[in-house]
Amino acid sequence: MNDLRNSLRSGSANIVEFSDRPAASDVAVRHADIDEPHAGQRIDNYLIRTLKGVPRSHIYRLIRDGQVRVNGARCNNTLRLAVGDRVRIPPVRVAAPTERQARPLTDGELSIVLEDEWLIVIDKPAGMAVHGGSGIAFGAIERLRAARPAAPMLELVHRLDRETSGLLMFAKKRATLTALHAAWGDGSVKKRYTALALGQVPKGRQVIDVALRKYVGRDGERRVSVDPEGQRAVTILLPQRISERASLVTAELQTGRTHQIRVHLAHLGHPILGDPRYGDFAANRDWARAGLRRMFLHAGELRFTHPGTGRSTVLVAALPADLSAVAESVLGPGVGTAPVPQGAPSSSLPARASAHKRSGNASIL
Repeated sequence: MNDLRNSLRSGSANIVEFSDRPAASDVAVRHADIDEPHAGQRIDNYLIRTLKGVPRSHIYRLIRDGQVRVNGARCNNTLRLAVGDRVRIPPVRVAAPTERQARPLTDGELSIVLEDEWLIVIDKPAGMAVHGGSGIAFGAIERLRAARPAAPMLELVHRLDRETSGLLMFAKKRATLTALHAAWGDGSVKKRYTALALGQVPKGRQVIDVALRKYVGRDGERRVSVDPEGQRAVTILLPQRISERASLVTAELQTGRTHQIRVHLAHLGHPILGDPRYGDFAANRDWARAGLRRMFLHAGELRFTHPGTGRSTVLVAALPADLSAVAESVLGPGVGTAPVPQGAPSSSLPARASAHKRSGNASIL
């Protein structure tokens, strides 16, 4: 074992070892021919799924060192694979897995809104991360794969914050994933959220056109701030019910920046109630005593062109029971019984404007 370590340090050995425990996987070069389900996938993501248990940092090192080859040539981690590509996978010694496997999503947790041969859309509960990482062993995607072990492919189409409930989409085919990513990029997918904001949000439709910048705070956590030099971010805000203490609003994303709705509402002086990062912490404590145990943000509506059928599709998920109860206690009965207000969605990104200072039932419309 010491000889092997020494040879690894000197660069005379190409086997990458991660543990002193007995090896559980390949120590020889493999070659994989890319078929249709894997076409369009980035090489790093392909290797992360193929070399289960190997840390991402080691996979990226293998790519940088040129040990991973596509059609005999070196590549970078952003290379997208095509049908017929031949991938050289270097010898990697992986320790026998000792940690628990992802627990499959139960039928109750799945809460499937739509499933066909192209995609799956679930009504994600609050508290469930969309994927593992940052101290979270498994997220929705890992648990969905565990629940559907025979599925040749399941990939996240987009993301939701851990504490945000609502509609979350997964692709079953590479072509589906590519088409939906393109639709997300050109703004043709319309995403509407319901939030309970502190105070009285002004009546009427507002266009919040305020650029945002991502950064890492002193605590190592990812954060977002308003910055004129940042990326353009546009949110259309539609107040639905307003009381002295709080306002129920619908927020339609025209761009998809990290924490966009949360930062935009905080910038207006009406942060989302229960938001632990950008919220009013004193108000959060008061609302927690009143029964609000998490951030009041719910992804309630998706409008898109179905990548398989070409049909215009609208998916709606009503407010979960915990949020509905809080909203009704402030705004009166009936708030949580109806789906997210529909209205006429915006058709395109507006011209740059001035910044303005369970029920759990899901349905397809």
